[in-house]
Amino acid sequence: MRRRLPPAHLLYNTAMQAPRGFRLDLRRVLLLGIVLILLVLEVLSAIPGVMAPLERVELATRDGMMRLRGVRTPDPEIVIVAIDDFSFNWTGYQWPWPRAYLAQLVEKLNESGARLVGMDVFLFESGYDAGGDEALAAALEQTPQSVAVMQIFEDEAQGMVTLKLPLPVYRAGLDGIGLTGVNLDDDAIERGLQAFDTFGDDVYYHWAFETAALVMGVERPAITSARLVFNGHVVPVTQGRFLVDFAGPSGTYPTYPASDVADGLVDPAVFRGKIDLVGATSITLHDVYPTPLSASEPMPGVEIVANAIATILSGAYLFETPPWANLLIIILMALLAGFIGNIHRPTATLLALLGAMAAYLAVCYIFFVYARWYLPVAGPEAMLFLGVVVPFIEQAVSQEVEKRRVRGLFTRFLSPQMVDQLLATQDINSLNKRADVSILFSDIRGFTTLSEKMTPEEVVSLLNPYLEAMTSIVHKHGGTVDKYEGDAVIAFFGEPVHYVDHALRAVRAAVEMRVELARLNQRWQAEGRLRDGLEIGIGVHTGEVFVGLLGSAQRINYTVIGDNANLASRLQDQTKIVGWPILVSERTAELVKDEFEVEFAALQAIRGKSDPVNIYKVMGRKGASEAERVKALETQSV
Repeated sequence: MRRRLPPAHLLYNTAMQAPRGFRLDLRRVLLLGIVLILLVLEVLSAIPGVMAPLERVELATRDGMMRLRGVRTPDPEIVIVAIDDFSFNWTGYQWPWPRAYLAQLVEKLNESGARLVGMDVFLFESGYDAGGDEALAAALEQTPQSVAVMQIFEDEAQGMVTLKLPLPVYRAGLDGIGLTGVNLDDDAIERGLQAFDTFGDDVYYHWAFETAALVMGVERPAITSARLVFNGHVVPVTQGRFLVDFAGPSGTYPTYPASDVADGLVDPAVFRGKIDLVGATSITLHDVYPTPLSASEPMPGVEIVANAIATILSGAYLFETPPWANLLIIILMALLAGFIGNIHRPTATLLALLGAMAAYLAVCYIFFVYARWYLPVAGPEAMLFLGVVVPFIEQAVSQEVEKRRVRGLFTRFLSPQMVDQLLATQDINSLNKRADVSILFSDIRGFTTLSEKMTPEEVVSLLNPYLEAMTSIVHKHGGTVDKYEGDAVIAFFGEPVHYVDHALRAVRAAVEMRVELARLNQRWQAEGRLRDGLEIGIGVHTGEVFVGLLGSAQRINYTVIGDNANLASRLQDQTKIVGWPILVSERTAELVKDEFEVEFAALQAIRGKSDPVNIYKVMGRKGASEAERVKALETQSV
């Protein structure tokens, strides 16, 4: 045996050698590919309307930093008057409300001493109640400062852009009119508002800026040298949009039902000297949107504006690094990854990688909290991580390629389990041993006679699916198919993967083989290929045998040898005499009796054995129904 094994062992070692040049070339290609892909994704993220995978991760990371920063105290000068479901139920009004009722609401705010009233309500068309518009216009005119909303509406179907302003009756008394609307990111989350828009030669600004300008007593925003300037400061905008620094999730700002306010049920001190924003919070009016802190509970549009006004009043704008800076940071991370990858000590490399990634993430968070800058996170972190692990990935890929070559070579004559152990141990001699196993022999009854009546092609068309099904069952229960001898299947359980319950596995496989054969018979009979169907006999014995590789460098087989292997074959022969499809030895019966019902069949003289052998029938699992129990053989033909 030992003189035959070295050639196969040398073949294994030779197959596991990967060409050095191949590894180096693959490494360069992977590194260059990662850098190019990340740079392209970063560029795509800067293109409007394109949602690159990197951008989605980047936006989620920004939201995570805002959530980690936590809820902050909202601006105490801003209060929300909610057109909510409670007010709908209390008043009985449907939307739109009578303008006279809105006038009553504004009058209560005026009586409370409101500093500014912001109406997040469309006043583009006349109300349905007579005199309502005049009453509301008069109420807004009496307010110290009042702001209403407008729209630049683009009808894509008609190809028209329309300017929608409050009715003339309102415009005379309003102190400010500003844009309204939302600008959801491509992942359907509201993170910022459109700072300005144009209609013809005129520029219009968001009503949050109009409100802030009135409250601060400063000029409205202006565009100077392609930059948006407000109160002497440049407002960071991207494609006309500025980011909102949210104080918290929906409900952070104090909110009071409009019906309670109109009925005088709220303490006037709540609104005195405050910026009172009137707007819809009812989800039925479809003016609620997910935000970084309210993804699961959308925030009303009027509260988003409240956060925007607070951002403008404080001057605490959020900044984004420009695209060129993002690309530069990715390149710097690629250089850092190359440095870490040259450490050549796995533990130190891993610690350096994790430390560098954590440090950069901490820097990004510090910049956000203290400087309100969003540094890129997804691209640089991906570059750092992939740039370090690529050598390990390349090595794993190379080894897997070589293992597949070895597997393809050896699975032609070894079981899958044995090949796995061979690849794991890399020692072919470790497979040769004495071991306690359970051997299963199965044979088709009368197949020789049947095959004489069929063409070779018909025999193969029956035998191949049969052997494939039986082999699958053996492998399912952890067994190894030793060989096929015509229509006979020889398998063993317990090696090369050791199972303590190998006897149970062998008997389970035997019972399932009978069930599977019944399915095959039904199919073949339905197809008209067989009249009576096939029948098999199975013998199972447990004992010590030699398990190992036998053969030459040209042909090798993993098999079992010994008297106990022969006894399993003899038990299979006895199925013809006893007339029972599954017979086991006394040792096997003892090992499986807790799960299977076994019955003494005979004390039988066995060829090759000096003493008679006790033979047992397997009747089926204990507690199994009559339909699931093993039935006697219908034929005893050879």
